[in-house]
Amino acid sequence: MMINKQELQAWIEEYLSGTDYELITLNVSAGNDILVEVDRLAGVDVDFCAELNHYLVEKLDDPNGQPGGDPIADYSLEVGSVSLTDPFKTKMQYEKNLGHDVEVLVDGKKLRGQLVSVDEDTFSVDIEEKVAVEGKKRKETQIVTHTWRYDEPKYVKYDLKF
Repeated sequence: MMINKQELQAWIEEYLSGTDYELITLNVSAGNDILVEVDRLAGVDVDFCAELNHYLVEKLDDPNGQPGGDPIADYSLEVGSVSLTDPFKTKMQYEKNLGHDVEVLVDGKKLRGQLVSVDEDTFSVDIEEKVAVEGKKRKETQIVTHTWRYDEPKYVKYDLKF
């Protein structure tokens, strides 16, 4: 039996209500492999993920609240935080990374710079670029602020510098 993703999402949102956590990812495969990823500005607490996991197991194993009820289906469940290398999916993730270096893939180009502002519709990144300066033969390196709508780049993610 296939797990109902909408019902699962409703349970998760009910559990997260009143907390500062957001549901970032909910995937349910055809084989009932469930992936739940949450995030918050202050970072994700491992104990919170364990508690959410326990709550979901109780719901999945006993959806009608009846002790000894039948599980919805065979499933595997993974609850955790988003990876540092995952692209941002919500405005909160942009806010969480304000002041950090990010990688932006836009128009087929990877750009790297510092995330400097986030508002309702757009975000801005300061990027070092070589620009032509009037009266000078050579281009000079300057900080240029680029602003995009959230849906413009293919992805934006934390820039891990190695």
